[in-house]
Amino acid sequence: MRYVTLALVVLLALVHAELWFGKGGVPYVMELNARLNEQLASNTAGRLRNDQLAAEVRDLKEGLEMVEEKARFELGMVKPDEILVQIAMPKR
Repeated sequence: MRYVTLALVVLLALVHAELWFGKGGVPYVMELNARLNEQLASNTAGRLRNDQLAAEVRDLKEGLEMVEEKARFELGMVKPDEILVQIAMPKR
């Protein structure tokens, strides 16, 4: 009976050692969690940077269209090889 108890204690110690120091043990899981947190932070920073760049591109596209629209209607400017036709509406 004493040998059975001793064998069970040794097996329990081996299983416990594998849990703490083995390939899938606690330190490995903690390292993976740290790497996961770093990657999530990196992804968040990248996502913010992408949003900023998308907003900048959108502003540049809309800004050029807005400038062109103002130049055409307020200043009467035309593109090269373009003919401006104005139709005067009769006053009532």
